[in-house]
Amino acid sequence: MRVDIYSKPACSLCDAALEVVERVRARIPFELRLISILEDPALVAAYRYDIPVVFINEQAAFKHRVEEAELEAYLLQVLNGTQVAHSPARDE
Repeated sequence: MRVDIYSKPACSLCDAALEVVERVRARIPFELRLISILEDPALVAAYRYDIPVVFINEQAAFKHRVEEAELEAYLLQVLNGTQVAHSPARDE
């Protein structure tokens, strides 16, 4: 399982999301990639006002804020092969 966080430097929401993701990762192992949107103009255009955006296995899962319990529940659903319900991050 892979979690990608699209963010940028000096972003307090991004730092908070990373802290939550790392706490959950201590209990549920997964690959984590941090991706700076500043490295790609297309990413800046797509996520400029929405960071952080968290993708789980290439599916948008969270944006702006990540709640620890929600992230853990989502990851457990993915691990168990349960279909994950829609979230606002995936509906846009």
